[in-house]
Amino acid sequence: MKVEYDTIYQAGFLLQLDCPDLTGNRQIRGAEKGAGYLALHIEALNHAVRDIPADRMRLHVCWGNYEGPHNRDIPLQDIIHTVLQARPAGLSFEAANPRHEHEWKVFEEAILPGGKVLLPGVLDSTTNFIEHPELVAQRITRFASEVGRENVIASTDCGFATFAGFHTVDPRIAWAKLGAMVEGAQIASQELW
Repeated sequence: MKVEYDTIYQAGFLLQLDCPDLTGNRQIRGAEKGAGYLALHIEALNHAVRDIPADRMRLHVCWGNYEGPHNRDIPLQDIIHTVLQARPAGLSFEAANPRHEHEWKVFEEAILPGGKVLLPGVLDSTTNFIEHPELVAQRITRFASEVGRENVIASTDCGFATFAGFHTVDPRIAWAKLGAMVEGAQIASQELW
């Protein structure tokens, strides 16, 4: 994929690497083998993007964009130290759904390396509930309190239509959710700046 990654960067785009594989290995192979595969995937990824500036890339980690129990998801705290070794400056991850919203606390101990920014999901991409802007602001400020206000960019947990024809969230609702994110980010910015 190096050729494709380089081409995207050379065309002037920001490269987002979608990597659900980083969370899925341990469910399939077990904790010990999964940790080794995670490190191997990060090493391979870093090699493939070695010629692209870190600030022109972000890495998206997710646990599968589906409405389900997610009770077998690997905790963020178990993978964060390895994931933060990836070259991309931006780290996008699920942080709004009920299974992962509490994981902002991971950053009470995990140190965000210099030059890195977090793009936590502040909208659940699997439900038609429209988040209240105040809730969005709370989610943003939680992360800002741990890693610094300049290191947080509001994002969604994942895409609203990950696969063609797979629309769990009505498109009109998706736009309304994004509007709530804008309002919530404005509230958070007023509080933080």
